Parts: sequence; structure tokens; C-alpha cells
Amino acid sequence: MSNMTVAAGRRSRWGLFIAPVVVLVLAVAWSCFWFYAASQAEVAADAWRAQEAKSGRIYDCAKRSIAGFPFRFEVQCSGASVALVSQNASKTPFTAKLDNILVVAQVYDPKLVIAEFSAPATLIDGVTQNTFVVNWSKGRSSVVGLPAVPDRASIVFDDPTLNRLDGSMQVPLARAKQVELHGRLADGSPADHPVIETVAHIAQGSIQGVHPLLAEPFEADTRAKITGLSDLTPKPWPQRFREIQAAGGHIEIVQSRIQQGEMIAVAAGTLGLSANGRLDGELQMTVTGLERVIPALGIEKMLEEGVPQATLDRVAPGVKSQDLTNLFGALDRAVPGLGKVIKQNANAGLAAGINSIGTESTLEGRKARSFPLKFADGAVLLGPVKVGQIPPLY
Repeated sequence: MSNMTVAAGRRSRWGLFIAPVVVLVLAVAWSCFWFYAASQAEVAADAWRAQEAKSGRIYDCAKRSIAGFPFRFEVQCSGASVALVSQNASKTPFTAKLDNILVVAQVYDPKLVIAEFSAPATLIDGVTQNTFVVNWSKGRSSVVGLPAVPDRASIVFDDPTLNRLDGSMQVPLARAKQVELHGRLADGSPADHPVIETVAHIAQGSIQGVHPLLAEPFEADTRAKITGLSDLTPKPWPQRFREIQAAGGHIEIVQSRIQQGEMIAVAAGTLGLSANGRLDGELQMTVTGLERVIPALGIEKMLEEGVPQATLDRVAPGVKSQDLTNLFGALDRAVPGLGKVIKQNANAGLAAGINSIGTESTLEGRKARSFPLKFADGAVLLGPVKVGQIPPLY
């Protein structure tokens, strides 16, 4: 065998080892990168928790672990808890606890973070000391744009339910087939004056224990735009609302639609904040099916059984419940049966009142009524009638 043949054989055998060695080196390098990135993810998580804690939002995990090697990061947070210390005007803690949170990010796309939440969650109101239990079949969220200011975020719950604990019993408060909330930075929004666009959707939602009308399933869709923000750094909500008010910011309800049976209501308008931290503004509403809604309000029954003072305080401030009872009694004494007639025609009177406030309209091919719904320093006014009061936001 010639020397040239021997040399060629040696080169060919070395070629057999080059590819495996390169793969092995790359695997070791990739493993080192993954474990280093995983350690940095823990450092970033701790830094984020410390930043949130300064804003009154305290997050904690009884046990935390990182897995997902080799192509993604999976952060498990078992025994998760959140304490909201200064997020309302009363500055009373509100705590939430849930069993497990799984956060996933792909190595090749670390700016996209997806999370899954395990039910149930326990909520404790620091003001009333009431305890609530939230359940769902599937809960997940996604955030795009991390670790900088997120470009958009979403959270979705399937089959959510909200119950209040009364001893060992759970009292149903609300439920839905699905609840979605999406938010994103508006196109062209500057970093020092960000504008947020939001979309909310509730499918087959219902609220128990407030009024029979709210217990009937409804669909709700709302698109809104929030202006007046100075930045998106973590801050307590009272501070955020004060900044929005000082900057003349507002919430623009671009479009809102609620349907319950044959009743459909749409609304659009702008809401701001007064110096007292209460809602100011006006929504233009168009409603179809009012003739079915008004009898369901139970005005006749309420008058027959006596109007609670709390209700009068909302709809007719200054009027005393006893004065109203005396009035109906006086009418019956003057003209027997007159008070009863007035009570039995209360629904018709309310319908006539709304008709006098609004104008005829058409909504989705049906006859409807359009009227303004005004907010004046927290008071909710339907025409000249006060129908509610919203507490201050700071």
C-alpha cells in the first residue's frame, strides 16, 4: 500500500468523528446557555416581584421551579399568592391565593410569555373580611413584549364562577361561559403618553343575588380606549387614576353592546374623572326591548311592600321612606283605592318617563329608544333621575 493511500484512509476516519464532536460541542454550549438563561430568568422574576411590591402588589410562591430544557422555559409557582395593599381608596389589603401557576416562554421567542392558572382561587376582602372562591375549567393569559413594556396582553377564563363563602357553604354570586380581556398599545402611541386599547367579552354571564333581571344570562362586548397615562411602569391604582385626572385623560367607550333575550343595548361616549376621583361624562345609549325590561324591575311589587330607604337614597335623594308610605295612605283616605292605582301603574309611569327623556330610534332592525346616561361626580343620572352612585376611585 502506498503512503498516499494510508494518508487518505486516516483523513476519512477523522471525518467520521468531526460531525459528532461538533454536535457534542453545540449541545454542551446550548446546555450552558439554557441553564444560564434559566438562572437569569429567576433573577428577573425576583427583580419584577420587588418592583411590584413597591407599588403595593406583593406576589409570592410557596415553591418555585424551572424546567422545559432544552427549547423552552417552564416556571412553576405552587402555592401562589397576591396581596394588593394600596390599590383602592381605602388602602385596605385584598389578597388572592391559588394552587398553581405555570408560565412558559420559548427560547427562540422569549418576548412571548404564556401562563396557565389552576383553579380554584380564594379571594379575601380586607374591608368586609368576606371570602370568595373563584373556579374555572381553564384559565390562561399571554403577554407580548417582555421584558420591556408589553405591546399587548390577554387573559381568558372558561366557565368561571364566583361564590361567597358563608361558613362552609358557597353562595353563588356570578358565572359565565367565558370571560375575555385583551389590551394593547395603540398604533403610534408615544412612550411618554401611551394610549391603551382594550376589548372585553362576556359570554352567557349572569349575576345572582342582586336582582332577578341580572340573573338571566347576557352577552356583553366592549371596546374602549384609555388616555392620560404618563407611562406604564407599575404603580398603585389610586396614583394612576390621579395622574389620568390631572392630565385630563379619559376612557372612551368606542362601542359597547349587551344582549339579554330580546333586550339589546348599545352605548358609546367618554368618561373622565372629577377632582374627587369620581366618574364624570356621558354615554349615549340605544335600547330595544325596554317594554320587557321595565316590568321585570318589579317597581309595582316594591311599592306594594314598601320602598327601602337605601333605594330611595339612590333614586330620590332627600325623600324619606316613611313620607312615601304616608303619601300613599293619604291618597287612599282621600280617594279610596287611589294609592293602589298609582302603585299598579308605576311601571307604565316609568316607561312614559323614559320615553319622554329619549327619542325614537332603530337598533338592529327593531324599534328602540335612544337617551343619554350621564355621570356627574359619581352620580348616575337617567335624565333628571338619579339611578345610582359610584364610589370614588381614589
